Amino acid sequence: MTLQQLKYIIAIYHHRNFAKAAEELRVTQPTLSSMLVKLEEELDLRIFERSNKRVVPTAAGEKIVAQAQRALREVERIGELVAEDKGQTSGNFALSVGPTIAPYILPQFIHHYTNNYPQVELNIVELKAETMIQELLQGTLDAGMAISGNQQTGILEIPLYTEAFWVYLSEQCWRKLPVFRPENLEHEQMWIMKEAQCLRESAFSFCKARSVGKKIYEAGSIETLIRIVDLNGGFTIIPEMHLPFLLEKQRENVRRIEGDYRSQRRISLYIKEEYVRERMLNTVTDTLRSFLPSGMRAYFEVWSEAVGGAGREF
Repeated sequence: MTLQQLKYIIAIYHHRNFAKAAEELRVTQPTLSSMLVKLEEELDLRIFERSNKRVVPTAAGEKIVAQAQRALREVERIGELVAEDKGQTSGNFALSVGPTIAPYILPQFIHHYTNNYPQVELNIVELKAETMIQELLQGTLDAGMAISGNQQTGILEIPLYTEAFWVYLSEQCWRKLPVFRPENLEHEQMWIMKEAQCLRESAFSFCKARSVGKKIYEAGSIETLIRIVDLNGGFTIIPEMHLPFLLEKQRENVRRIEGDYRSQRRISLYIKEEYVRERMLNTVTDTLRSFLPSGMRAYFEVWSEAVGGAGREF
């Protein structure tokens, strides 16, 4: 089985149509059909069932195509390793970013990255942590950014930055509190984001302390939470990088969380343990350094010093 044959069956699998697959491969449809027949004869099994309307992989075909995709990715890795050894930064780089991180990171990240590394074909997708881990293990992603603490066998976690949380209060709420103290909010309605703010109890001591008392309602985005607070009273918690998105009047409603109630989230970069494109990973961390506030980068800097000279350098 040749690399060309692997590319052919992957294209057929993707398009489920010989004409479209042939167009992508820049070959004639008879050439593509002939190749498939020859390969099936060599293997002595059918990879695809064909009819006038559709092309469907057989059960064995599904496994063959999956293995073909893995094989091609490994071949591509060889070329990437050669480029890295020559000091070149180029090729494809597939990165995932968590949905609760993306709004604050991606605009600047894309701007700085594409300007500094024009030879890299950057592909970014928003994925939840569980899906990100699976795609890293399958080899469809190079790296992923997500909340720290997603431990998984075969996955390496590299600390990136720490982001503080702030309290956003309704005007009626803060006006009756002459001095802001988190403990004074015991009887106020708390609104939280379903999948981002209070899942990591070790990081969100403020959320943990407020887990008793009135019922906690859940929303799907920071913007929704802020609108709910503005119209219904109470308070919510917002990440530091959301502060620039607030209207001038809304910024009067923000208070820092300090002392025993201080809350934060840590963001990490995830890769497979055997990932070898270290130069490419450096492009990610260097890009983040170029625009993240120095105080937020301390988490990464401390980790870098701790492992410096003992293994990977990012």
